[in-house]
Amino acid sequence: MKPALQKSPISENHAFEVKYLTAPHFDPNWHFHSEYQLFLVMKGTGTRFIGDHVSPFKKGDLAFTGPNLPHLWQSDHEYFNDDKELVTEGIVIYFAENFLGDDFLFKNEMYKINQLFIKAQRGMEIFGDTADRVTSFILNLVKVEDFDRILTLLNLLNLLANSTEYNLLASEGYSNSLKETETGRMNHVHAYVLKNFREKISLDEVAAIANMSPTSFSRYFKIHANKTFSEFLTEIRIGYSCKLLIGKKIDVSKVCYDSGFNTLSNFNRQFKAYTHYNPLEYRKKYTEASFR
Repeated sequence: MKPALQKSPISENHAFEVKYLTAPHFDPNWHFHSEYQLFLVMKGTGTRFIGDHVSPFKKGDLAFTGPNLPHLWQSDHEYFNDDKELVTEGIVIYFAENFLGDDFLFKNEMYKINQLFIKAQRGMEIFGDTADRVTSFILNLVKVEDFDRILTLLNLLNLLANSTEYNLLASEGYSNSLKETETGRMNHVHAYVLKNFREKISLDEVAAIANMSPTSFSRYFKIHANKTFSEFLTEIRIGYSCKLLIGKKIDVSKVCYDSGFNTLSNFNRQFKAYTHYNPLEYRKKYTEASFR
């Protein structure tokens, strides 16, 4: 397993790093690092974890994360089955807070950028026209060189700093309490849940995966995830049901059972609690938005 706290992904002779990623699946390890990160999904689907936030991702997903905020783009299970036709692609930008100098952020002209960096500490999901424009900047960053790269990144950050088309992801009270040696345990838990969430998962079996007693695991998970294990499992199932509702023409009862819920009434109740819509309303809302 790769180290959880990675060394700097930025080479010494660059102010920041831009990488085009292509692989059968995205890095499956829950991790954090000291750099800001802007990540654009070009191909692939799965579940995105940022701090204590969980949601599905697909092509076009664009997120901005701050330093030491744990994150993971976990590709769907089928991407691990050696299917040559299934690949993931993405573009990631890494930069340090002081990439333009130690005092640059404290100048008056940088006030909005400074506020943007504060928001990024909770993770930001970018959407709408802003996402389209930022995507254009990111695609251009892959091509340009030298000082044009700096100008393009600054224009990109200025666009984000002046936009209201974003959602903050991790909860306001979230703080990273994980140590480098502990993320391996959380990786095992995430991997097990994402592989088996369609089935019944007991607290005893997942505690055994973490090599802990059920009581100790419940306490440990609550501290590090800022939610109970049951809430986490429900979020995974709801996220998967959202993908089924918008991606396939199947009835709600099948979505319910295919997502790991035992009863339709419980599914409807939990779905509305997490999305503020019932499943049919959610499908209709997505369909209407797609044809605007």
